[in-house]
Amino acid sequence: MNRILTPREKEIFDLLINNLSTKDIASKLNISEKTVRNHISNVMQKLGVKGRATAVVELLKLKEISI
Repeated sequence: MNRILTPREKEIFDLLINNLSTKDIASKLNISEKTVRNHISNVMQKLGVKGRATAVVELLKLKEISI
């Protein structure tokens, strides 16, 4: 099965579902907040959704991430 997420995108969404903010994720991964937002936007675009919550739901359905 082809994965939708890159390893970095998966890492970011795993942190997002653990209730970390964009700022917290950036700090933890030593990247800028803009880079975090870009990764999230890329995933939303790949999935064709408008919003982080909808992206999380779709990724859960696709078994790309788990809670």
